[in-house]
Amino acid sequence: MSKISFAEKIKNLFKGGVKNESFFDDLTDNLIEGDIGAKTAFEISELLEDNCKKKHLVSDEEISRELKFILSEYVKETELLPQRNGLNIWMVLGVNGVGKTTSVAKLGNFLKKNGNSNVILASADTFRAAAIEQLNTHGERIGLRVVSHQHGSDPAAVVYDAAEACKAQGDGIVLADTAGRLHNKENLVRELQKIDKICREKASDGMYKKILVIDATTGQNAFRQAEVFNEAVGLDALILTKYDSTAKGGVAITIGKELNLPIAYVCDGEKYEDIRKFDAEKYLNEFVGY
Repeated sequence: MSKISFAEKIKNLFKGGVKNESFFDDLTDNLIEGDIGAKTAFEISELLEDNCKKKHLVSDEEISRELKFILSEYVKETELLPQRNGLNIWMVLGVNGVGKTTSVAKLGNFLKKNGNSNVILASADTFRAAAIEQLNTHGERIGLRVVSHQHGSDPAAVVYDAAEACKAQGDGIVLADTAGRLHNKENLVRELQKIDKICREKASDGMYKKILVIDATTGQNAFRQAEVFNEAVGLDALILTKYDSTAKGGVAITIGKELNLPIAYVCDGEKYEDIRKFDAEKYLNEFVGY
């Protein structure tokens, strides 16, 4: 990791000097370095250059503000909270290593602390034995019930049982931790579509959501994951993990622009409390170095 942060690089780029072709080339390079895809980075720089000419923007502040305005069209946020008077089911997706199971626990803890009394975790990642044990441990620590079957069992059956258990206690929410083995895409899609069918049948109208967890530090890999999962089941929102000083975070811009997907939550630490609602304004200020 370089000594200077990504936001500082962007900030320094805008300080003084003529905003000529060289400046916009450097900006493109910086945007790509910030984990925005090359195609999107070129389009952003070209649009900024055109807007500066049309609007006669010359000062550092004016041009920086215009960049933020352009990016704001792509960065999308959404408020994702369980609805009352029914059974909510949120299927949480993501490849191994992005912090998916931990994010399920953080989300469950967040919802519990925000007044949702009936939160059940479903251990539907039955192919990775450690995932079942991990979620059970999280459940014990945060005081939430975990529904799980034995290793290798049918993930859809786990979600079915969790939904029945939640419904028996009245209104509530099931957070289903699912497997994410992208190296076998065909099997993954088939498996997720089976779980998807159960979720649709069991959840109350309009109370089923599909949420993808992505690692903010993995750049274009995260974008490709979003493409695959969105194609498989159609996503509603994202959770961005590992969003700390090591993350440039530009992938949120590419995903918003190319896939029109919003971000609901951000995780930026190891504790259960290290989850917060995504704030697009704050994100953009950090990205452009405001």
